[in-house]
Amino acid sequence: MDTTDDAIRPSTPGDDVAVNGTDENKGKDKPKDKKDKPDTVGKGPAKLPVTADPAVAKELQKILDGSYAEERERVRAMLDDEFFRPQIGLPLDEARDSILARLERLRDTGMPKGVFSKAHGGTGELGAALTGMELVGHADLGMMVKSGVQWGLFGGAVEALGSERHMHLVPRIIDLDLLGCFAMTERGHGSDVQNLETTATYDAETDEFVVHSPGLSAEKTYIGNAARHGRMAAVFAQLHTPGSATDANHDPAESHGVHCILVPIRDEDGNPMPGVTIGDHGYKGGLPGVDNGTLMFDNVRVPREHLLNRFGDVDERGNYSSPIESRNRRFFTMLGTLIRGRVSVGAAAGAATRSSLTIALRYATRRRQFEGVPGQEKRLIEHRSHRLRLLPRLARSYALALLQNQIIERLDAQEKLIAAGEWDVAEPSDEQQWKQRETESRAAAVKAAATRHATDTIQECREACGGAGYMAENLLTVFKDDSDVFTTFEGDNTVLIQMVGKELITAYARGLSDLDPMGMLRFGVENVGDILRRRTPIARSVQSLMDRVTDREETDIFDAGYQVKLFEDRESSLLKSLARRLSGAKKMEAEDAVEAVDAAQDHLIACGWARVDSMLLEALVEAEASLDDGSPVKDVFEQIRTLFALSTINAHSGWYQEQNVLNGQRTKAVRAAINDLVDSLGPWADVLVDAFAIPDALVAVPMLDDAGVDPR
Repeated sequence: MDTTDDAIRPSTPGDDVAVNGTDENKGKDKPKDKKDKPDTVGKGPAKLPVTADPAVAKELQKILDGSYAEERERVRAMLDDEFFRPQIGLPLDEARDSILARLERLRDTGMPKGVFSKAHGGTGELGAALTGMELVGHADLGMMVKSGVQWGLFGGAVEALGSERHMHLVPRIIDLDLLGCFAMTERGHGSDVQNLETTATYDAETDEFVVHSPGLSAEKTYIGNAARHGRMAAVFAQLHTPGSATDANHDPAESHGVHCILVPIRDEDGNPMPGVTIGDHGYKGGLPGVDNGTLMFDNVRVPREHLLNRFGDVDERGNYSSPIESRNRRFFTMLGTLIRGRVSVGAAAGAATRSSLTIALRYATRRRQFEGVPGQEKRLIEHRSHRLRLLPRLARSYALALLQNQIIERLDAQEKLIAAGEWDVAEPSDEQQWKQRETESRAAAVKAAATRHATDTIQECREACGGAGYMAENLLTVFKDDSDVFTTFEGDNTVLIQMVGKELITAYARGLSDLDPMGMLRFGVENVGDILRRRTPIARSVQSLMDRVTDREETDIFDAGYQVKLFEDRESSLLKSLARRLSGAKKMEAEDAVEAVDAAQDHLIACGWARVDSMLLEALVEAEASLDDGSPVKDVFEQIRTLFALSTINAHSGWYQEQNVLNGQRTKAVRAAINDLVDSLGPWADVLVDAFAIPDALVAVPMLDDAGVDPR
């Protein structure tokens, strides 16, 4: 049995940190002397039948499809067409026109209407629309990105940040009559949106805004749709009125903060508008069909009415008004309305990963290499090392798909409350504010997790298919190249995972403030998870499993409740020690406080990733609880859940041993169990990827019919 960490360790982002105060669990689960009580690890689930049951794929598909199964089937039927496969090797302009033609096909299906409200020509079915865009990621990520720019970012900005005076544009955006850009990122300020340099200064004499790029660092860069097709840009700029700009340099601190304004960038003939300079990024690392470019503005004048004024407006005299008094809250409210783009990126990354796993595992079940029984070569999947490369990653993909469903459902429900007038985005209740922050945090977590997983897994799939995997016609390199930037756009992953950690700290602090004096006394021995669940309760089915765990040394390592508790141990301990580490910062001078917070960033990131892992496992456990005991699908799903849990625990085994949460015997048992699980699931590999229900036209690659590959 191979028990080396490198052989089975999945690429789990965010190594846990060893810092002062991280030993919250030290001694809590200290193993007893083996002479007193033997350590129980459990026998684990029974090995699955060697002959897989194809019917289980349909049952697994039902779990993965979730609430929008009908929409998924409709989109799958549309995508089952080679027209939607990536066009490899096209010249740049042809690649761009090809993607635009696909957008026209998507438009004709009516799918983009779901992004927009019924009042403005849409259907208001955001969940269905986001699910549809997720499935587009199975086909061509360039098509998904171009769609996201047009309908999600540009169109979303107009509807979410504008007022009724802008809504006449929405039908044109849906119909592709008005192609647009989302111009936020600047060369000098990428993730730091609050300090953008582009200015929009009101001129009361002409009733116009003057949009200007003060220097090269203010150049809008990496802007989708800018290089070729875009006609208008939603430009994020520092808003100045005559009373706010007190110096010639338009210091952002003297502005009303970042606002969004519509700026025409091309005329009807496709020529740049006066004062607008457009650049073309040309070929990138991937996504050749997406026309990314740059925008510079030289005192470009646009009517005052072009300001998207839902959260901040300027009247004819230059007086500024906003329904949100706080500049910071106004800024974060504006950005919070645009998280659907972040959700779409994570969803599409997950879809591309599942496509890659489908190709790689189907190849593994058919490709023969190296002799096993004399005179007979073994299929790749029959080599344990190959199973260890792909199946733990497959299990994580299942977890991510389920968590993605949850965030889409959550966002859809929130949007419906807003549309019904039951949720005022500008003046939400305290509870709604916290729910909004939690939604944003979850969206950040899922995006970071899905895109990081895509980068790791698609590369592993490519390598697992050898030289054939390197051929562009087999699509793995295409998915790899096109998905690479997903870890960066719609929020850099490192920044996003810090956001997750910060939200944990905030929820933790609020939980403490809600405690009465007796509760404060008890807190010294209370699990941090109990505090957090006051803000974010987990599913009742998950909680009931956790409640059954009374003796961790006697509990089977295969027990779902025990696994959830182990994940929570890591999350809670890291969070509690981080809180203590930062507790003194608020008493420091500003400079020292900034240094203290910066020194704890690795700790903050570790907390964020620990939270992600907890959410993923809870999603699996919740789904498993809905299945009938003893059913073939539950037997399979139980092993998928267990493989994810134990692979993740193994990836962090050093932390668990350092904190005396797990002893050496149990960590060895974890490694042995992973081997047993991939052995059991190996014959079911085709069934496991068939459950993704990816249209055959998208994954029928040439290497599956090569010499040396068994027919299916």
